Amino acid sequence: MEIKHDPVNDLLREGKIDEVNNIIAAGGKPSFSNTDFRSMSLIGLNATGLDFSNTHFLLSDLTDLDLSTCELKGANLKGAKVCGTLFPPEIPAMEIIMSIEHGTRLRY
Repeated sequence: MEIKHDPVNDLLREGKIDEVNNIIAAGGKPSFSNTDFRSMSLIGLNATGLDFSNTHFLLSDLTDLDLSTCELKGANLKGAKVCGTLFPPEIPAMEIIMSIEHGTRLRY
């Protein structure tokens, strides 16, 4: 897993969620696949339609995110905070629990 360094990822790592949301609102579609978001807070991110496949969210704060339209295949949620987080309906709840508790990658 890598820590990507491009303008959008760097803004996200600096906690500039509003700036990232502005880029997304202007039509930017950043890909966050194969990215390490370990211990990051993504609260407030407009995640609509983003690609988080094979991403590591270990100990990340995903509180209240709407991930319902995101690609999450292979994502690892070990220890992530997911209070109020909306997941794609095709991911079974047990799959999410297994990922949070045991670090299994999401399969659906």
